Amino acid sequence: MNTLLNIDPFGILDELLNTGSRSFRTARARAAGRFPPVNVYLDDNAVILDLELPGKTAKDVDLTLESQAVTITDRPAETADAETGKSEEKRPAWSRRLELPFRVNADKANAKFTNGILRIELPKAESAGARHIAIQ
Repeated sequence: MNTLLNIDPFGILDELLNTGSRSFRTARARAAGRFPPVNVYLDDNAVILDLELPGKTAKDVDLTLESQAVTITDRPAETADAETGKSEEKRPAWSRRLELPFRVNADKANAKFTNGILRIELPKAESAGARHIAIQ
């Protein structure tokens, strides 16, 4: 039988934070300045980024690709000022830049939004692969 003396409130909180709940991970990442949370998968041919963006759609996010970096930015909605009727664009709520370990082929890159997860696939550029160099 459990009594109040046997309950560890910090253990319960830790268990809640470690359950894998998207909302807790997102809140922790935002608090730590690492929003949106991202999982990075790297293989011989590409890097795959999975970003958790609950409640967002493809229209809500801007994606910019450089030779060795990708930047994901919130696209804020325009709001109309009640007094003047002018539309104003808010500043982005967040932006995240990820440095990549190699050059990528921007022409073959693709991104897809599925159930609040943005998956970005960035294949390596041809020049990024290993080359055999003959010794003279």
